[in-house]
Amino acid sequence: MAYITLNKNRFFNNLDIISKRTYGKDKIALVLKDNAYGHGLLEVARMAKEYGIKKAVVRSCAEAKKVEDFFEYVLVLAELPSDEIYSEKIHYTINDLKDIKKIPKTTLVELKVNTGMNRNGIQMHELDLAMSMIEEQGLKINAVFTHYSCADEINDYYDFQKKNFEKTKEQCSKNLSFHSCNSAALFREDDFNEDMVRVGIAAYGCMELPEELDNGAKKLEPILSVYAKKIATRHLKKGQSVGYGATFTAEDDCIVSSYDFGYADGFIRLCSHIHTTPNRVQIVGRISMDNSSFLSEENELLVFDDARVLADNANTISYEVLTSLKASLQREIV
Repeated sequence: MAYITLNKNRFFNNLDIISKRTYGKDKIALVLKDNAYGHGLLEVARMAKEYGIKKAVVRSCAEAKKVEDFFEYVLVLAELPSDEIYSEKIHYTINDLKDIKKIPKTTLVELKVNTGMNRNGIQMHELDLAMSMIEEQGLKINAVFTHYSCADEINDYYDFQKKNFEKTKEQCSKNLSFHSCNSAALFREDDFNEDMVRVGIAAYGCMELPEELDNGAKKLEPILSVYAKKIATRHLKKGQSVGYGATFTAEDDCIVSSYDFGYADGFIRLCSHIHTTPNRVQIVGRISMDNSSFLSEENELLVFDDARVLADNANTISYEVLTSLKASLQREIV
Protein backbone atom coordinates (compact mmCIF):
# COMPACT_ATOMS: atom_id res chain seq x y z
CA MET A 1 0.00 0.00 0.00
CA ALA A 2 0.89 3.67 -0.26
CA TYR A 3 2.89 4.92 2.70
CA ILE A 4 4.25 8.07 4.33
CA THR A 5 7.78 8.90 5.45
CA LEU A 6 8.67 11.50 8.09
CA ASN A 7 12.11 13.06 7.89
CA LYS A 8 13.42 13.37 11.46
CA ASN A 9 16.41 15.52 10.51
CA ARG A 10 14.14 18.08 8.88
CA PHE A 11 11.77 17.98 11.84
CA PHE A 12 14.64 18.64 14.25
CA ASN A 13 15.91 21.42 11.97
CA ASN A 14 12.49 23.07 12.13
CA LEU A 15 12.42 22.77 15.91
CA ASP A 16 15.90 24.29 16.09
CA ILE A 17 14.68 27.32 14.14
CA ILE A 18 11.60 27.61 16.33
CA SER A 19 13.51 27.23 19.60
CA LYS A 20 15.82 30.09 18.62
CA ARG A 21 12.78 32.33 18.38
CA THR A 22 11.39 31.11 21.72
CA TYR A 23 14.82 31.29 23.42
CA GLY A 24 14.73 27.59 24.27
CA LYS A 25 12.75 24.37 23.94
CA ASP A 26 10.82 24.71 27.18
CA LYS A 27 8.31 27.20 25.81
CA ILE A 28 7.40 25.12 22.76
CA ALA A 29 4.04 23.34 22.88
CA LEU A 30 3.80 21.15 19.79
CA VAL A 31 0.32 21.01 18.26
CA LEU A 32 -0.56 17.35 17.64
CA LYS A 33 -4.26 17.68 16.97
CA ASP A 34 -5.93 15.76 14.15
CA ASN A 35 -3.29 13.04 13.97
CA ALA A 36 -0.48 15.59 14.17
CA TYR A 37 -1.75 17.42 11.10
CA GLY A 38 -1.87 14.08 9.28
CA HIS A 39 1.73 13.19 10.09
CA GLY A 40 0.88 10.50 12.66
CA LEU A 41 0.15 11.22 16.33
CA LEU A 42 2.46 8.68 17.96
CA GLU A 43 5.22 8.98 15.37
CA VAL A 44 5.51 12.73 15.87
CA ALA A 45 5.15 12.43 19.65
CA ARG A 46 8.12 10.04 19.73
CA MET A 47 10.28 12.39 17.67
CA ALA A 48 9.25 15.38 19.77
CA LYS A 49 10.17 13.59 22.99
CA GLU A 50 13.55 12.63 21.54
CA TYR A 51 14.18 16.27 20.67
CA GLY A 52 13.23 17.40 24.16
CA ILE A 53 9.77 18.91 23.71
CA LYS A 54 7.82 18.64 26.97
CA LYS A 55 4.48 20.23 26.01
CA ALA A 56 1.78 19.23 23.53
CA VAL A 57 -1.58 20.53 22.33
CA VAL A 58 -4.32 18.18 21.11
CA ARG A 59 -7.95 18.33 20.06
CA SER A 60 -9.56 15.56 22.09
CA CYS A 61 -9.35 13.57 25.30
CA ALA A 62 -8.54 10.43 23.30
CA GLU A 63 -5.52 12.14 21.70
CA ALA A 64 -4.41 13.41 25.12
CA LYS A 65 -4.45 9.93 26.63
CA LYS A 66 -2.44 8.53 23.73
CA VAL A 67 0.39 11.03 24.13
CA GLU A 68 0.27 11.60 27.89
CA ASP A 69 3.36 9.48 28.56
CA PHE A 70 5.46 11.46 26.09
CA PHE A 71 5.00 14.89 27.68
CA GLU A 72 4.83 16.71 31.00
CA TYR A 73 1.92 18.91 29.88
CA VAL A 74 -0.94 18.34 27.43
CA LEU A 75 -3.60 20.92 26.55
CA VAL A 76 -6.93 19.68 25.17
CA LEU A 77 -8.55 22.32 22.96
CA ALA A 78 -12.00 21.03 22.17
CA GLU A 79 -13.34 18.42 24.58
CA LEU A 80 -14.33 18.47 28.25
CA PRO A 81 -13.18 15.80 30.73
CA SER A 82 -14.99 13.23 32.82
CA ASP A 83 -13.88 11.85 36.20
CA GLU A 84 -12.59 8.71 34.54
CA ILE A 85 -9.90 10.46 32.50
CA TYR A 86 -8.62 12.96 35.04
CA SER A 87 -4.85 13.42 34.95
CA GLU A 88 -2.31 15.69 36.62
CA LYS A 89 -0.74 16.33 33.20
CA ILE A 90 -3.79 17.08 31.10
CA HIS A 91 -5.32 20.58 30.99
CA TYR A 92 -8.71 21.35 29.46
CA THR A 93 -9.86 24.44 27.60
CA ILE A 94 -12.86 26.48 28.72
CA ASN A 95 -14.32 27.80 25.45
CA ASP A 96 -17.61 29.12 26.87
CA LEU A 97 -19.06 30.05 30.25
CA LYS A 98 -21.42 27.07 30.09
CA ASP A 99 -18.42 24.73 30.03
CA ILE A 100 -17.42 25.60 33.58
CA LYS A 101 -20.26 23.81 35.38
CA LYS A 102 -19.66 20.65 33.33
CA ILE A 103 -16.06 20.12 34.45
CA PRO A 104 -15.29 17.94 37.50
CA LYS A 105 -13.84 19.71 40.53
CA THR A 106 -10.02 19.97 40.85
CA THR A 107 -9.57 19.59 37.07
CA LEU A 108 -6.72 21.57 35.53
CA VAL A 109 -8.17 24.16 33.15
CA GLU A 110 -7.12 27.02 30.90
CA LEU A 111 -9.42 29.85 29.90
CA LYS A 112 -9.68 30.86 26.27
CA VAL A 113 -10.63 34.49 25.61
CA ASN A 114 -12.14 35.76 22.38
CA THR A 115 -10.05 38.79 21.42
CA GLY A 116 -11.65 39.27 18.01
CA MET A 117 -11.64 36.02 16.05
CA ASN A 118 -15.21 35.43 17.21
CA ARG A 119 -14.99 31.67 17.10
CA ASN A 120 -14.26 30.07 20.50
CA GLY A 121 -13.55 31.60 23.90
CA ILE A 122 -15.39 33.68 26.47
CA GLN A 123 -16.03 37.33 25.71
CA MET A 124 -13.59 39.81 27.20
CA HIS A 125 -16.28 41.40 29.37
CA GLU A 126 -17.04 37.96 30.85
CA LEU A 127 -13.54 37.53 32.27
CA ASP A 128 -14.30 38.42 35.91
CA LEU A 129 -17.46 36.32 35.89
CA ALA A 130 -15.57 33.36 34.41
CA MET A 131 -12.90 33.58 37.10
CA SER A 132 -15.54 33.62 39.83
CA MET A 133 -17.34 30.62 38.34
CA ILE A 134 -14.07 28.70 38.02
CA GLU A 135 -13.34 29.32 41.70
CA GLU A 136 -16.86 28.31 42.75
CA GLN A 137 -16.60 25.09 40.74
CA GLY A 138 -13.31 24.21 42.44
CA LEU A 139 -11.28 24.09 39.23
CA LYS A 140 -7.54 24.72 39.03
CA ILE A 141 -6.84 27.43 36.47
CA ASN A 142 -3.29 27.68 35.19
CA ALA A 143 -3.41 29.85 32.11
CA VAL A 144 -5.36 32.28 29.95
CA PHE A 145 -4.93 32.26 26.18
CA THR A 146 -6.32 33.44 22.87
CA HIS A 147 -5.99 32.66 19.17
CA TYR A 148 -5.18 35.00 16.28
CA SER A 149 -7.17 34.92 13.07
CA CYS A 150 -4.81 36.97 10.90
CA ALA A 151 -1.27 36.31 12.10
CA ASP A 152 -0.32 35.19 8.59
CA GLU A 153 -1.94 38.19 6.89
CA ILE A 154 -0.73 41.74 6.32
CA ASN A 155 -3.45 43.81 7.95
CA ASP A 156 -4.19 45.58 11.23
CA TYR A 157 -6.29 42.80 12.74
CA TYR A 158 -3.36 40.98 14.34
CA ASP A 159 -2.39 44.14 16.22
CA PHE A 160 -6.03 44.71 17.18
CA GLN A 161 -6.27 41.24 18.75
CA LYS A 162 -2.86 41.55 20.37
CA LYS A 163 -3.90 44.78 22.09
CA ASN A 164 -7.08 43.09 23.31
CA PHE A 165 -5.05 40.26 24.80
CA GLU A 166 -2.80 42.75 26.57
CA LYS A 167 -5.94 44.25 28.14
CA THR A 168 -7.00 40.74 29.17
CA LYS A 169 -3.65 40.09 30.83
CA GLU A 170 -3.97 43.29 32.84
CA GLN A 171 -7.25 42.05 34.32
CA CYS A 172 -5.85 38.68 35.34
CA SER A 173 -3.85 37.47 38.31
CA LYS A 174 -0.09 37.73 37.86
CA ASN A 175 0.19 34.11 38.97
CA LEU A 176 -1.32 32.84 35.73
CA SER A 177 0.50 31.88 32.54
CA PHE A 178 -0.38 33.44 29.18
CA HIS A 179 -0.03 32.24 25.60
CA SER A 180 -1.36 33.52 22.30
CA CYS A 181 1.17 32.86 19.54
CA ASN A 182 0.58 30.24 16.90
CA SER A 183 3.24 29.46 14.26
CA ALA A 184 2.66 32.58 12.19
CA ALA A 185 2.50 34.90 15.19
CA LEU A 186 5.80 33.54 16.52
CA PHE A 187 7.57 34.37 13.28
CA ARG A 188 6.15 37.87 13.03
CA GLU A 189 7.20 38.68 16.60
CA ASP A 190 10.68 40.20 16.97
CA ASP A 191 11.00 39.45 20.68
CA PHE A 192 8.84 36.57 21.89
CA ASN A 193 8.01 37.09 25.58
CA GLU A 194 5.04 34.87 26.52
CA ASP A 195 5.03 31.72 28.64
CA MET A 196 4.34 29.33 25.78
CA VAL A 197 3.89 29.14 22.01
CA ARG A 198 1.53 26.72 20.27
CA VAL A 199 3.47 25.59 17.20
CA GLY A 200 1.85 23.46 14.52
CA ILE A 201 2.41 24.04 10.81
CA ALA A 202 5.86 25.59 11.30
CA ALA A 203 7.16 22.43 12.97
CA TYR A 204 5.88 20.41 10.01
CA GLY A 205 7.62 22.76 7.59
CA CYS A 206 4.64 23.88 5.52
CA MET A 207 3.99 27.39 6.79
CA GLU A 208 3.51 30.11 4.20
CA LEU A 209 3.94 33.76 5.10
CA PRO A 210 4.11 36.97 3.07
CA GLU A 211 7.69 38.06 2.40
CA GLU A 212 7.36 40.96 4.82
CA LEU A 213 6.52 38.61 7.70
CA ASP A 214 8.90 35.76 6.90
CA ASN A 215 11.67 36.27 9.51
CA GLY A 216 13.45 33.06 8.58
CA ALA A 217 10.38 30.89 7.97
CA LYS A 218 11.68 30.00 4.50
CA LYS A 219 14.35 27.85 6.18
CA LEU A 220 11.65 25.50 7.50
CA GLU A 221 11.44 22.24 5.54
CA PRO A 222 8.49 19.90 4.91
CA ILE A 223 8.99 16.62 6.75
CA LEU A 224 6.29 14.46 5.12
CA SER A 225 6.51 12.55 1.84
CA VAL A 226 3.93 10.21 0.27
CA TYR A 227 4.93 7.17 -1.79
CA ALA A 228 2.62 4.94 -3.82
CA LYS A 229 3.16 1.44 -5.18
CA LYS A 230 2.31 0.26 -8.68
CA ILE A 231 -0.81 -1.81 -9.21
CA ALA A 232 -0.79 -2.32 -12.99
CA THR A 233 0.80 -1.00 -16.20
CA ARG A 234 -0.89 -0.31 -19.55
CA HIS A 235 0.71 0.38 -22.96
CA LEU A 236 -1.67 2.89 -24.53
CA LYS A 237 -2.00 3.55 -28.22
CA LYS A 238 -2.59 7.04 -29.53
CA GLY A 239 -6.26 7.91 -28.99
CA GLN A 240 -6.86 5.56 -26.05
CA SER A 241 -8.16 6.97 -22.76
CA VAL A 242 -7.59 6.44 -19.03
CA GLY A 243 -9.90 6.47 -16.03
CA TYR A 244 -13.39 7.67 -15.19
CA GLY A 245 -14.97 9.88 -17.81
CA ALA A 246 -12.16 9.10 -20.27
CA THR A 247 -10.86 12.58 -19.50
CA PHE A 248 -7.30 11.80 -20.59
CA THR A 249 -6.65 10.73 -24.16
CA ALA A 250 -3.17 9.77 -25.27
CA GLU A 251 -1.82 12.04 -27.99
CA ASP A 252 0.91 9.48 -28.72
CA ASP A 253 1.70 5.92 -27.71
CA CYS A 254 2.64 5.92 -24.01
CA ILE A 255 3.01 3.84 -20.84
CA VAL A 256 0.58 4.49 -17.99
CA SER A 257 0.57 2.80 -14.58
CA SER A 258 -1.95 2.90 -11.76
CA TYR A 259 -0.74 3.43 -8.17
CA ASP A 260 -2.42 2.67 -4.86
CA PHE A 261 -3.09 6.23 -3.68
CA GLY A 262 -6.50 7.77 -4.28
CA TYR A 263 -8.94 10.22 -2.75
CA ALA A 264 -9.98 7.68 -0.09
CA ASP A 265 -6.36 7.87 1.09
CA GLY A 266 -6.34 11.67 1.06
CA PHE A 267 -5.21 12.46 -2.50
CA ILE A 268 -7.42 15.48 -3.20
CA ARG A 269 -9.41 14.89 -6.37
CA LEU A 270 -8.92 18.46 -7.57
CA CYS A 271 -5.31 17.50 -8.32
CA SER A 272 -6.52 15.30 -11.20
CA HIS A 273 -4.91 16.20 -14.55
CA ILE A 274 -2.62 18.88 -13.08
CA HIS A 275 -0.34 17.25 -10.50
CA THR A 276 3.29 16.51 -11.31
CA THR A 277 5.47 14.57 -8.88
CA PRO A 278 8.76 15.99 -7.54
CA ASN A 279 10.48 13.78 -10.13
CA ARG A 280 8.43 15.37 -12.92
CA VAL A 281 6.07 12.45 -13.48
CA GLN A 282 2.70 13.61 -14.78
CA ILE A 283 -0.65 12.40 -13.44
CA VAL A 284 -3.18 11.44 -16.12
CA GLY A 285 -6.96 11.20 -15.86
CA ARG A 286 -9.08 11.54 -12.76
CA ILE A 287 -7.93 10.47 -9.33
CA SER A 288 -10.02 7.46 -8.29
CA MET A 289 -11.11 6.37 -4.83
CA ASP A 290 -8.25 3.91 -4.33
CA ASN A 291 -5.75 4.67 -7.09
CA SER A 292 -4.42 7.19 -9.55
CA SER A 293 -2.61 6.92 -12.87
CA PHE A 294 0.72 8.39 -13.94
CA LEU A 295 2.91 8.39 -17.04
CA SER A 296 5.31 5.95 -15.41
CA GLU A 297 6.17 2.29 -15.06
CA GLU A 298 8.21 2.60 -11.85
CA ASN A 299 7.32 0.11 -9.14
CA GLU A 300 7.19 2.90 -6.54
CA LEU A 301 6.41 6.57 -7.02
CA LEU A 302 7.10 9.62 -4.86
CA VAL A 303 3.73 11.33 -5.19
CA PHE A 304 4.61 14.49 -3.25
CA ASP A 305 7.06 15.75 -0.64
CA ASP A 306 5.69 19.25 -0.11
CA ALA A 307 2.01 19.64 0.75
CA ARG A 308 2.14 23.28 -0.32
CA VAL A 309 2.58 22.25 -3.96
CA LEU A 310 -0.43 19.95 -3.82
CA ALA A 311 -2.42 22.65 -2.02
CA ASP A 312 -1.62 25.14 -4.76
CA ASN A 313 -2.81 22.66 -7.41
CA ALA A 314 -6.08 22.12 -5.53
CA ASN A 315 -6.58 25.79 -4.68
CA THR A 316 -6.54 25.08 -0.96
CA ILE A 317 -4.09 25.19 1.98
CA SER A 318 -1.46 22.72 3.12
CA TYR A 319 -3.44 22.05 6.32
CA GLU A 320 -6.25 20.47 4.31
CA VAL A 321 -3.86 18.39 2.22
CA LEU A 322 -2.07 17.05 5.29
CA THR A 323 -5.08 16.35 7.50
CA SER A 324 -6.80 14.57 4.59
CA LEU A 325 -4.16 11.83 4.73
CA LYS A 326 -5.79 8.80 6.30
CA ALA A 327 -4.54 7.40 9.60
CA SER A 328 -4.54 3.91 8.04
CA LEU A 329 -1.56 4.81 5.83
CA GLN A 330 1.68 3.42 7.23
CA ARG A 331 4.04 6.10 8.55
CA GLU A 332 7.78 5.55 8.77
CA ILE A 333 10.38 7.79 10.42
CA VAL A 334 13.50 8.15 8.30
